Amino acid sequence: MYALTLTAELNGVTNLRPKDTAETPFWYTFTVQCTSCRETHGNPVAVSRFETNELSGSRGEANFVWKCKNCKRESSCSIKTAPKPYEQNEPPKQQTVIEFDCRGLEFTSFSPEGEWLADGIESGTKFEGIDLQEGEWYEYDEKANDEVSIKDLNWEIKRA
Repeated sequence: MYALTLTAELNGVTNLRPKDTAETPFWYTFTVQCTSCRETHGNPVAVSRFETNELSGSRGEANFVWKCKNCKRESSCSIKTAPKPYEQNEPPKQQTVIEFDCRGLEFTSFSPEGEWLADGIESGTKFEGIDLQEGEWYEYDEKANDEVSIKDLNWEIKRA
């Protein structure tokens, strides 16, 4: 089992999470490496917890099935948990966002492509459409009369 973790500085917001529902699935974007030959796939791959693919030889299914171009080995990964909201902490601390089970492959890096959500700490304002690809996000919370932000994002993939 592996976990995607995040450490970030949240100011004025909490419950940072991907917008990930059956109606609007979030596609978690990773760089993938084969654990057999250590070849790293040149293009990022996207995995949704709501999509399943058949494993060859009718060995079941997984959220992501991949065949290494170098050694031809088939590998798979399944997301095991719904995303956990990242809570605001002072100082920021590492928290698990999702957990996944990989067989024959490793995710080596994560790109936060897609829509993220957060809630205003003081106001309860619902922030939608948050884009974290630039590594930071700034907005103004009308109800709280204050600037809110998400910055210093550090994504890690580690054994759970």
